[in-house]
Amino acid sequence: MIDIARIPDDYKIHTEQEDAHDGQVRFQLEEERLHVFLTAQAAKPTFVMLRWNYRTQEPVRVLGDTWERAYGDLDWQGLSGERFMPWYFLCTNNCGETAGCGVMVQPNSFVSFEYDSSGVCAWFDVRSGSHGVCLNGRELEIGTVISKLYTGISSFEAAEQFCREMCPNPILPSKPVYGGNNWYYAYGVSSGEEIRQDAALIAKLAQDCENRPFMVIDDGWQEISCAGPWAPNEKFGDMAQIAADFRKMGVRPGIWVRLLRDEEVAKAHPDWCLAPKADENTYLDPSHPEVKAYLREVIRRIRNWGFELLKHDYSTYDLFGAFGFDLNGVVLVYEEWSFYDNTKTNAEIVLDFYRLIREACGDMLVLGCNTVSHLCAGLVEVNRVGDDTSGKYWSRTRTLGINSLAFRLPQNKNFYMIDADCVGILNGNIPWKLNGQWAELLAKSGTPLFVSCQQGALSPSQMEEMQAWFRLSSLQEDWAVPLDWEYNNVPHIWEINGAVRHFDWVMDSYPALLKKNIQPM
Repeated sequence: MIDIARIPDDYKIHTEQEDAHDGQVRFQLEEERLHVFLTAQAAKPTFVMLRWNYRTQEPVRVLGDTWERAYGDLDWQGLSGERFMPWYFLCTNNCGETAGCGVMVQPNSFVSFEYDSSGVCAWFDVRSGSHGVCLNGRELEIGTVISKLYTGISSFEAAEQFCREMCPNPILPSKPVYGGNNWYYAYGVSSGEEIRQDAALIAKLAQDCENRPFMVIDDGWQEISCAGPWAPNEKFGDMAQIAADFRKMGVRPGIWVRLLRDEEVAKAHPDWCLAPKADENTYLDPSHPEVKAYLREVIRRIRNWGFELLKHDYSTYDLFGAFGFDLNGVVLVYEEWSFYDNTKTNAEIVLDFYRLIREACGDMLVLGCNTVSHLCAGLVEVNRVGDDTSGKYWSRTRTLGINSLAFRLPQNKNFYMIDADCVGILNGNIPWKLNGQWAELLAKSGTPLFVSCQQGALSPSQMEEMQAWFRLSSLQEDWAVPLDWEYNNVPHIWEINGAVRHFDWVMDSYPALLKKNIQPM
């Protein structure tokens, strides 16, 4: 089986200026890890390509990762030379062998792999914005390549072990995280009174749980939809009072923010902003020292209100102008823009941004959403690993939620706690025979269970079921394995605590027509 933890057979440095050739790559091989260093004086490197030649002459199946969240697009496939796999990939054959190839978490570049029948390429994207990085003689470790071979265990067990190897120092919550989020029934239309009712419902669902649940206030509490300034609108009022009221109910307060989009700050300080890329909006540049101070102040204010969990969202889109489903081998597609600090790579700037959030949050938990998976590992306690599920369309929950749970489950407790997203419960929408299964699987998977429940949407018997699932999620001692994941990207056969459980994710709710390549919201 393939092994890339060795000096590559070939490599190439790509630079912004064709006439600047002073870039150098240095390799250091130790303890089955290949450290890759890059330096340049005048040249502005954009990519470093490493190539390992290896002839594959047997049937294999390959599983890659994604840049940030999954979009229903994770699955085992055959060899494809045009398929680029961010961060790592797994390869399994018919002889009970599974190989893992990738880079250690928190690399200083965006790394993707391409595996064809003649070998493997690794592309290290070292740009700053859309331009080459100005290293000015600095030597930078752009990534550490790791490769492991596993025999005598399943491909799922191999995936778990390889994720553990790539992230030796995850940070995890001191207690299991679970509870409520109001987005998937309110969709941004709520108030202080309604969110208190939501918190009361979550408290009731967790009435028998010693470990208390969270109630996360999603988008809609602030003055401008999906943007700052991060001050409450008149429907919510005093956020410190809301947080205090949550705690009186026995619910821990959490809150959603989109830190890099603030219309008031962008208008007052256009020099703090990135060049527009994807839309007419402007986004803050986290490499700018004044922006860093502003971000610390926003988080400090939220901490002082008494919130115990910060869910920060949209940062990958706001930085690079695209969601993961529009990307292949590179993480950005727009040209001619730069960060304020052009001496650091895009990955370094993202890492600095995540570290700032982690430091500023103090004892608050951090839940990342639309975060770069391999960069936030070890810097967030919980990470949303798939695109939004739905309270309206079961096809979206089935396609996105179950897929991300199954294929990102090896990362659970090894990178962070994975959040495969909510059970959205609205009156007269998704049948309970489907949503109830989703709640059960989340509760028994050992991952956080969040529900987004409209008032009055649960019958008495459904309330009892949800209370049982909350009891399990408050402990997160159960475990689950997708048994059919090598041939089904929405696995329906699961081993749960040693017993096989068959789920029916379709019944009479047949797949819906796609709009472009993603399910409707």
